[in-house]
Order: sequence, then C-alpha cells, then structure tokens
Amino acid sequence: MFEKFKLEWFSNIRGDLLAGIVVALALIPEAIAFSIIAGVDPKVGLYASFCIAVIIAIVGGRPGMISAATGAMALLMVTLVKDHGLEYLLAATLLTGVIQIIAGFIKLGSLMRFVSRSVVTGFVNALAILIFMAQLPELTNVTWHVYAMTAAGLGIIYLFPYLPVIGKSIPSPLVCIVTLTVFAMFMGMDIRTVGDMGELPDTLPIFLWPDVPLNLETLMIILPYSIGLAVVGLLESMMTATIVDDLTDTPSDKNQECKGQGIANIGAGLMGGMAGCAMIGQSIINVKSGGRGRLSCFTAGVFLLFMVVFLDQWLKQIPMAALVAVMIMVSIGTFSWSSIRDLKTNPLSSNLVMIVTVAVVVATHNLAIGVFVGVLMSALFFANKIGRFMVVQTQKNDKQRTYNVIGQVFFASSEQFIASFDFKEVVDKVVIDLSHAHFWDITAVTSLDKVVIKFRREGAEVDIIGMSEATATMVDKFAVHNDPEQVEKLMAGH
Repeated sequence: MFEKFKLEWFSNIRGDLLAGIVVALALIPEAIAFSIIAGVDPKVGLYASFCIAVIIAIVGGRPGMISAATGAMALLMVTLVKDHGLEYLLAATLLTGVIQIIAGFIKLGSLMRFVSRSVVTGFVNALAILIFMAQLPELTNVTWHVYAMTAAGLGIIYLFPYLPVIGKSIPSPLVCIVTLTVFAMFMGMDIRTVGDMGELPDTLPIFLWPDVPLNLETLMIILPYSIGLAVVGLLESMMTATIVDDLTDTPSDKNQECKGQGIANIGAGLMGGMAGCAMIGQSIINVKSGGRGRLSCFTAGVFLLFMVVFLDQWLKQIPMAALVAVMIMVSIGTFSWSSIRDLKTNPLSSNLVMIVTVAVVVATHNLAIGVFVGVLMSALFFANKIGRFMVVQTQKNDKQRTYNVIGQVFFASSEQFIASFDFKEVVDKVVIDLSHAHFWDITAVTSLDKVVIKFRREGAEVDIIGMSEATATMVDKFAVHNDPEQVEKLMAGH
C-alpha cells in the first residue's frame, strides 16, 4: 500500500510540479470562460477547478489526469441558472456528486469496455477540432501583433525541447507563457490578456451550503439537471481516462474514478463551485509536460488558487495569445492523425463510426450525444456482422431430415434461422442439431419455437440435440413449443 502511494505521489516530483504549474495557467482562462457560458460569476468556475483538481488528485482512479470545470458541463447548467439562480446550481452539483458515487459503487465505469476504438478515435478527433475552434474568437478581428505572438508561442513550444541541457528539463508550454508575458509587458503591447476575461476573486473559497428549500419540489427541479451532469461528466471522464491510459501505457480504475468525480463535485458544490469533470485538453498538456502522478493534478489545483488570490496582478498580464498557442498545441497533439491515414485500410464500418462520431460531436458540441451515437452504430454493425455468420447445413436420410445449425442465433439472425428450414418437405422426423450453435436471447428461443411448431403442424416429429449448457438453460426457461396453450398464443400472434 505504501509503495503504491509513493509511486503515485512522489515518483516524479519535479515533472509533476512543473506540469501542474503549466496546467494551472491553462485552467484559468477556461474556468472563467466556462463560468460565463453557465451564466455565473467567474469565481464559481475558478473555485470549482481548484476544489475538483485537489480532491480528485487524492480520491480519483487515474493518476496524471486533470479534472476541473468544463465547457461540456457548463452548457448543461445554462437553463438552470437562468431560471432558478446560483443556489439551485450548487444544489444540483451536490446531487450530481451523489449520483456519480452511486455509479461508482454499482460499477458503471466497467461499461467503458463497450466503447469501441473507433468511437474513442472519433471522440478524440472531435475534441481536437472543438479545442481549435474555441481558439478562433481570440484570433478573429485582432491586430497582427496577436498573430505574431501566437506564432512565436508555437515556435517556442515546438523548438524549445530541442535545446541542449534545458530543452527537456522545463516544459515548453511554461516557457512559452512566461516568455510571451514578459515580452508583452516589456513592450507595452495592447493585446487581450487574462485580465480581460473577467474579474478574478480575491478571497479563498468558504464553506457554502446551498440556500434552497429542502423539499420534493426542489428535488424535482434539480434532478433532471443532475442526472444530465452526472452522465456527461462520467462519460467525458471515462473517455479521458482511456486516452491517458494509452498515452502513459498505465491502467486506471474506472469505477474508482466515478466515485472520485462524485466526491470532487460534492466538494466543489460545498465551496461555491460548479460541477466539473475530467478535461482531455489539460490532461494532455499535463502528460506532454511531464506530469504522471497525482501530485501534478494536486499542484494544478493549489497553484491555480494561489495565483488567482495572491498573484492576480501578474496573472492578469498573461496575453491570451500565449494560452491560445498552448491550446493549439493541445489540439494538434490530441488529433489522431493516423486515423486519416488508416481510412484506406480500416473496415468501412469502423471508418463510418469514427466519422459520424466526429460529425455529431462537432455539430452538437455535446460529447455525450456523439459517443452515444458512435456506440449505437458500433453495436448495430457488430450485430449485423455476427448475424451473417450463422448458417444451417442439412442432410437427408430416408424419411429423416437433419439440420445442423452453426453460429450465433440472436435477434439479428433469427429471421435467417427460420428461413433456413423447409417446412413443406414431407418427412417423418426432423433433427435439429445445435452442437455448434449458441442461442443468446429470447428472440432466438422464440424462433426455435416457431420452427418446431411449424414442423409438428406438418406432421413431422422434431428432435432437438446437442444443446450446450447455456443454450439449454435459455431453451428450458423460455421455450414454449411443448406447452399447447402457449403454442396457440404464439401462433395466434403471428
């Protein structure tokens, strides 16, 4: 236990501390922007980012992943804040946390195994596009100085690592932010800065119980929002955890992450913050800046609050162009460029799932909807593919016809299963051999009932042999071909 604690917290102290500082700087403008989207004061997003980052570092299931206030969550809060105010948002945040903790205990995190690689790739590509699109307002209707600063920032980010000795020891995004801030201040450049995003808080967060009536009416108001926030938050967190797993080649505990996200959101709600979840952009900044352990996320949260409260005068001077350069780097690094190259070699179904996932996420700006559509398409393609692998071979010996069923029989292959039998052939006995078949659902068993009943009505004796234990269990439990009353009901319905 102690070895695991040491590994997750103190095996990469220097890298985690520096990466945490970079992430903290990148969190500030986004937290303010997300607060504005949700219609609340900037301090609500900043306090939330601090609380969530610190708490998730301690109780989360994915070391090195960054969680804070996010745009996906902010979009779901707009109507609640507009109609009922901040206090109801805080109450909804607390309930969101409770729902997520319950999800962790019932192991909903394990459902990530049903998300195909094509959906994950589509999710990543869509997020990269959205991150880039989010930077466009900072690059529209501006002077040439902004473009020059952004280009200089990208140059520093990509070229600094090649410098001998110091190139690999200091994260280049941090060098970019510091260098461009000093340059802008020294030159007195009139360009947009973090201070122009909104007023920064000047006090530490305090315990704040939501001032709402504790009754059923309040619950009915916040419950729909809380369910939506919980689902989107967990989905984005699970997807981000999967991506960080791949980037770092290390595993994560998805169910613990569900619980951790819930605890973090409860903490945020009690400190006057909005609900949040994992952030793929900041998580990639963290990983690419050398962050691997829990200390990086903890540092990001603590340093964020320290800068906002005590270094606000310096913080306000950071040019947005520097942060835009960092986020463009994230966008470029997030996009799976190999997915474009692999379009020629991947199956058409995989390409369609990936492209549709990207299109839906970009069109709706809702990651949950895009992933849901992608998972649904993957399931339909898979069912169609497996359904085609069911065949029925037949042979006749005197007045006996034997049908050998091979493959998977379920809702997608049930019609093909029925169509494989010749009910008009005159035979005394029909043998249905299921030695090489597996019946998966009630639809499959109902199909078997129909086949048996139709043969019996034609005067043939039917014998079913070779059932596996699993198939036999399904047939014994749900089949009705030996129950005259149920047979009449079944045939009457068709």
